[in-house]
Amino acid sequence: MSNPITVEVSRGDLVESRHHGFLSVVTSAGKEICAIGDTTTRVFPRSAIKVLQALPLVESGAADALDFDDAELALACASHNGENVHVKTARIMLMKAGLTEDDLECGTQWPSRVEDIAELVRADETPTGLHNNCSGKHAAFLGLARTLGVQTKGYVDASHPVQQEIKTVIEAFTCEEVTQDVCGIDGCSIPTYAVPLKGWARAFAVFGTGEGLDEDRLAACDRLFEACVSEPFMVAGSDRFCTDVMSAFEGRVFVKTGAEGVFCASIPELELGIALKAEDGATRASEAMMGAVLEVLLPDRNEAQFDVLQRYTNPPIKTRRDVVAGEIRPTAEFVTALHEQLS
Repeated sequence: MSNPITVEVSRGDLVESRHHGFLSVVTSAGKEICAIGDTTTRVFPRSAIKVLQALPLVESGAADALDFDDAELALACASHNGENVHVKTARIMLMKAGLTEDDLECGTQWPSRVEDIAELVRADETPTGLHNNCSGKHAAFLGLARTLGVQTKGYVDASHPVQQEIKTVIEAFTCEEVTQDVCGIDGCSIPTYAVPLKGWARAFAVFGTGEGLDEDRLAACDRLFEACVSEPFMVAGSDRFCTDVMSAFEGRVFVKTGAEGVFCASIPELELGIALKAEDGATRASEAMMGAVLEVLLPDRNEAQFDVLQRYTNPPIKTRRDVVAGEIRPTAEFVTALHEQLS
């Protein structure tokens, strides 16, 4: 099955580039109410599921034992810019576990923003694992390992107890068995499991509603949801879709991006989970797709919410002299399909 063109990029009056994509929207009861493209395709979710990977930290009692606050829990679910507050918070999380940045196994990474890179260069410093966009997640993994009383070294390995806990969560939320043949290695060195796209949508419907979960797991989902929507800057940072959308919608929506054009979301008030992927891995396409979905599902928007969705759903293409030359936009066919299946 060929996935449709969901996003196009114009220059002048002509379409210059096109992105194919696929999308699944699933209810908390597990019914797929919107399927655009082949939603049975297995997808590596990458960082889009960090909130699920953080569940064992909360369920086990480790988050309480380490006295992690909402900002720290949000950073555990983050793909952050490596801004100062992100780096400092990750360091504090490690300190609470009696560890240091030397214990991180995520690798080093320069910050996302030029101004933060420049600050490091001016200080004659180089990035560390704390600047890695996944450092909060890894600090949480290490904290969980310490609280469980298992070794911290090798916590990224698929056989490590921390990663085994996460694998169990993924299978429970997606209702899919994940075996070694669908396991890859994520950019930060932890296992990543390819599950049918609609399985990820189901996972986020359950995460947002707690449908079928026991009391402890429901409480853990609620706590992580509230941490992320109350501290959205920690989830991403300046000028980022996840931070800006969650800030504008004030608790109505949880959204999380992942590498290679993946996006997941949960809308508790509608009892829906969303998962999508831009087939070519382009973030500009996945953001436009998710923005279009939210525009259809949440028509009762205030001005700030309208503006933030427009900023990411229909961003202008500009020259280096700041002249508008075109735009990125969801295709008319994609928007029509959304309305037909979701209205």
